[in-house]
Amino acid sequence: MKLDARRTAAFLRDPGPVRAVLLHGDDEGMVRHRAGQLTLAVAGAADDPFRVAWLSREDHARLSEEASAIAMMGGRRVVRVRDAGDGLAAAVAAVLAAPGDSLVVLEAGALPGKSKLRALLEGAANGAALACYPEEGKALQEAVEGGLQAAGLRLDRDALDWLLQRIGADRGATRGEVEKLILYAGAERSLSLDAVRACVGDQGAVSFDDAVFAATLGDVAGADQAVERTLAEGMAPVAVVRGVLSHLGRLHLARGHMAAGQSAADAARALRPPVFFKRAEDFGRSLQLWDAARLGQAMEEARRVELACKQTGAPDGLLVRRLLLALARAAAARRGRPAG
Repeated sequence: MKLDARRTAAFLRDPGPVRAVLLHGDDEGMVRHRAGQLTLAVAGAADDPFRVAWLSREDHARLSEEASAIAMMGGRRVVRVRDAGDGLAAAVAAVLAAPGDSLVVLEAGALPGKSKLRALLEGAANGAALACYPEEGKALQEAVEGGLQAAGLRLDRDALDWLLQRIGADRGATRGEVEKLILYAGAERSLSLDAVRACVGDQGAVSFDDAVFAATLGDVAGADQAVERTLAEGMAPVAVVRGVLSHLGRLHLARGHMAAGQSAADAARALRPPVFFKRAEDFGRSLQLWDAARLGQAMEEARRVELACKQTGAPDGLLVRRLLLALARAAAARRGRPAG
């Protein structure tokens, strides 16, 4: 069966009699997190050697053996399979057809719609497939607020807006920042913007913001310098591209609000999370240089660069630099010619 967002939370708490679950998508952190949730729900612990088995790519041939094994101390077993792909389709089909109650959790990257493994789990009555894509907008906000609320912690409005615009879309990275804030807060139940900035540390985020805004404002030299700082400070090239996509997407959404009759300022304020107040002027100036069609084209190019960065041996740093400079040169060419 193919799980949708409405059923995901309940399923992760109790997968029922399902024998195999495929977790697939671009968000590796979410794949790992959800695999951990399923493991805890079924085995009660993530590291119980009697009830949890781990299979790397080199161990895939042992899948049928592990899936049919019985826990020495009783209880249902979990078999976690890393780097799952279509090569496992036949073995997983055999597991689904055989008796037993072990849960096989297949952790995969992005799989196309025509994937044999994905089709198998989506169509099986005792199987399930769950897509794990980077969270953005409302979904990202809900994930952050949910983690904070569970610990009894809240952030001031400005602090939450600032945090949402600086954390990555990867679920693992997001949880890491939330956990860091919870530890930092201690007995405090509320944190201000200054406290959040002191905890999370925003030097890398500032460099990235400088890079992406310089690019959409047509500041070629500024974009070049800022992207160099961003990469030197440790931000992964693919994370830079995803951040660029998010920024372009917010500009595109604001352009949509403007097409519906809103002013540029009102369109920016309508975004969720809203534009950080210290960047509001730059965001408005970017809107004057980019119309919806050009933003759509820029987003397509950024997606192509993201895919290229994921290829083994790809010069991802160079690809990111070229992307930012191409955006900056395109915006610079339109200075004095508003986006209409």
